[in-house]
Amino acid sequence: MLWQGAPRWTALARRAFHVRKVAVYFALLAIWLGVVWSSEGSEVNLLQGMLWVAVLAAGALSALALLAWAMARSTVYTITTRRVVMRFGVALPMIMNLPFAQVRSVDLRRYTDGSGDLSLLLAESARPSYILFWPHARPWHFSPMQPMLRVIPDVDRVAEILGGALRDFAETQAAEATSESVQTPVAASEHAEPETQAQS
Repeated sequence: MLWQGAPRWTALARRAFHVRKVAVYFALLAIWLGVVWSSEGSEVNLLQGMLWVAVLAAGALSALALLAWAMARSTVYTITTRRVVMRFGVALPMIMNLPFAQVRSVDLRRYTDGSGDLSLLLAESARPSYILFWPHARPWHFSPMQPMLRVIPDVDRVAEILGGALRDFAETQAAEATSESVQTPVAASEHAEPETQAQS
């Protein structure tokens, strides 16, 4: 095992569950309802409407944050010398093995908070399910679907570890293929033993 880690739950809440966008939506909804109700001249309706919007916003944002925290807590990413292992799932834990032999390339995306994503482009023969991997999948990439180590802290160091492991694996595979292709000729020598005739 070369590295093991998990997503940062606060970044997962922003990137995968879009809590900021949801908060902006409720803020715009509150402004729009405030303009409509204030034009009617009813302060009671305005206060009640704002209260309901605040309650709905708090409930939705809390649910999304809790889901992101649970997802991050139940997720473990592992990099070994031969594969990437992803364990995730809140209600139904699953373990996905991604051998280096199936990894064609790795894409790195950095964020300003130091976290980032590592997306794995697999061989054409591998057909993972986007629904099964979500949110550990590259957004809007369905065919081919790309498993992703999502919003992991210190992504540059992890990318260096993964890149080095992939290079070492490729070199090992190439060396093994070369050794198998080389045939050493074996010369066979025949030794003739003279026949001895006994004379009486």
